[in-house]
Amino acid sequence: MIRIACVVVCCAGPVGAETLRVMSYNTWGGGANEGKGIEETVAAIKAARADVVGLQETRLESEPCTAENCPAVGESVAPALAKALGWYVHDQTAENGALWANAILSRYPMGAASPNDLGVPVDVNGKTVWLFNIHLDDEPYQPYQLLGIEYGPAPFISTEAEAIRFATETRGSALGLLLADMEKAEGAAAVFVTGDFNEPSIHDWTPEAVAAGQHPVAVKWPTTGRLVAEGFIDAYRAVHPDPVAKPAYTWTPRYDEAATDDHPDRIDFVLVRGQGVTVTDAAIVGEDGPRSDIVVMPWPSDHRAVVAEITF
Repeated sequence: MIRIACVVVCCAGPVGAETLRVMSYNTWGGGANEGKGIEETVAAIKAARADVVGLQETRLESEPCTAENCPAVGESVAPALAKALGWYVHDQTAENGALWANAILSRYPMGAASPNDLGVPVDVNGKTVWLFNIHLDDEPYQPYQLLGIEYGPAPFISTEAEAIRFATETRGSALGLLLADMEKAEGAAAVFVTGDFNEPSIHDWTPEAVAAGQHPVAVKWPTTGRLVAEGFIDAYRAVHPDPVAKPAYTWTPRYDEAATDDHPDRIDFVLVRGQGVTVTDAAIVGEDGPRSDIVVMPWPSDHRAVVAEITF
């Protein structure tokens, strides 16, 4: 079953502008972690009406897979997904702290990757945009640290300052790789970042969200905060600015939100930067339930995806 629950349009793009639907999708092995084929993953991409997709976890988790050690194993499903869609593919095969079995799919041609393999130029009808796609470290995971949920050897914490410090230590070096690679994108019509950040957005753990019981403490999360300071727009929050009304949890459709040994959160993003770019739509793609704007059943991943429509 595929159902589009709602489409929100904040504004129209200028005459002659290009429109691109950009998706970030942690595929959890493209179904292979549950012994499935790629068909459900292909259906999700089609339902989102995406033009370019930043994929994360295109390979299997290791056996065993622990917080401290979970290397990707097996072959990437990205080439098979591209073949099924009739699209181009770039498997991000470099090994560094900003990648974990990543790939980029595009209905438009792509050029040579950036030095750390984090992004590629995409030729959209003669206009060059860059898509950078990342998967950041999940250990230590600060929401769990703040909530006293055991995950690896990291200590429990209680303050915003501690959360920011641990988040910066965990993901700061990977963000440095991304910022270095972005130098290749100078002059592009638009620059996109997709990814599983394994860290919430600077826009979400607000005092209002804490008062609503969504999170334990207000935190200005540093990874998205650094990108916002660099001029990037959190596309979903551009269309749905209220995190209490639209928490847009992407982690995780496989867990009861009331459970005490996990915590629902938005950790998957599409961000965009560029002169004259406009976010015209944004949606969460997932299972049939209150957190999904675009419904695809059966849903194959342990993350919901996000798609944004952008004119430039």
